[in-house]
Amino acid sequence: MRSAAGLRAAPAIGQAPVPWLRRAFSHRSFAIGAVLTSLLLSCALLSLVWTPWSPYEIDMGAKLQPPSSSHWLGTDPFGRDIVSLLLVGARNSITVGIIAVGIGLLAGTALGLVAAARRGWVEELIMRLSDFTFAFPAILSAIMLTAVFGAGIVNSIIAIGVFNIPTFARITRASANALWEREFVLAARACGNGPWRISLDHVLPNLQSALTVQVTIRFAVAILAEAALSYLGLGTQPPQPSWGRMLAEAQTLLYQAPLLAVFPGLAIAMAVLGLNLLGDGLRDLGDPRLARKR
Repeated sequence: MRSAAGLRAAPAIGQAPVPWLRRAFSHRSFAIGAVLTSLLLSCALLSLVWTPWSPYEIDMGAKLQPPSSSHWLGTDPFGRDIVSLLLVGARNSITVGIIAVGIGLLAGTALGLVAAARRGWVEELIMRLSDFTFAFPAILSAIMLTAVFGAGIVNSIIAIGVFNIPTFARITRASANALWEREFVLAARACGNGPWRISLDHVLPNLQSALTVQVTIRFAVAILAEAALSYLGLGTQPPQPSWGRMLAEAQTLLYQAPLLAVFPGLAIAMAVLGLNLLGDGLRDLGDPRLARKR
């Protein structure tokens, strides 16, 4: 059983699809973010079935070619096609983002629900562990993991995922604490439902809107973190393409071939911008008060 206020907290899920989509695409931030995010996903999906050239094949005879009909955005210092590298790089960035954010979402939401349901020393312990985890950003965690296990995409995913856990835990705990004081939760307790049953049946569904917004924002952070780790040589390793490593390889050729840095930098910027705008739009659409202010 949910209150009317609880249902209004997640209009993105509960409303009829067509009217909601019409209102959503009239929101500027959501519309721009949705288009940019759809473009990112389309590039990643396209790379699964087609790329203009092989992103793994080295052709030193074709290195550093300018944009042409053969290579639409030119080639890199190893003769690889830039378009192909960008397409496959999008796929790798999304893969890292999905897994890392999934780790943070599942673990963080579970911890937040436990903290809100149990309170007392359990809540205090979970929150202090979250504070401790915040002291180790994704890049620092990746450096520590690299020192022990070596560089690689798996260590990047673990580092980014662990850094996301306290974020989701704090958001879940704060929102759940407010819901535990609502009448529909008190009614469920009066009916004899236990804390875990209430958390899953009544509290978690009303957190859907807030968690959806946070997923889009943390997805953007994950893409940015993956690019930074790859730039430092701690993330995706050769021969797998990565936007961050493309930037690292281009930094010594800025005067000779400046476009090598422009294309991956633009791809990262557009991906992060699109996800942030999408999250901003979802937040406004989920809160009618914010939507009216726009």
